[in-house]
Amino acid sequence: MTDHEIKINFKEYNSLTELNQTDQALCHEAVKAMAGSHSPYSKFRVGAALRLQSGKIIYGSNQENVAYPSGLCAERVALFNWGANHSDDPIEAMAVTASTDEFELLQPVTSCGSCLQVLAEYEKKQNKPVEIILFCNNGPVWVMNGVESFLPFLFFENRLNVEAK
Repeated sequence: MTDHEIKINFKEYNSLTELNQTDQALCHEAVKAMAGSHSPYSKFRVGAALRLQSGKIIYGSNQENVAYPSGLCAERVALFNWGANHSDDPIEAMAVTASTDEFELLQPVTSCGSCLQVLAEYEKKQNKPVEIILFCNNGPVWVMNGVESFLPFLFFENRLNVEAK
């Protein structure tokens, strides 16, 4: 038997004001994206903003549905928009924030596994990690370099790669 240990590294800032101007601006865009949230059931609004290499911003917000599996997270809304319309313009960074009137968020909300797997697919497609910025109002800011900080055992089976055939 071999015992393995996995460690991740990420940066934590006390507030958005500690980020550089470019990342602060992206976080403000994620807050704007949250306004498009359709979350009448959970009342938990999530906004995501992608900054592309060209400087273009792609937005996403969570979209709930009374048939719960039919909804979609903010991150995937933004990522699928990128995949369908802008995949020739690499993603440099993604900012994600959340808010609710039901209670105060004290730390950033992390992306779900489905969103992380989609991000992993697009990082692989563009052959470049995406800086991920997670934050909440008046709380800490977490910055990760790439999806492997969340999912060290990403699901990839290279023999499924159609382009390799």
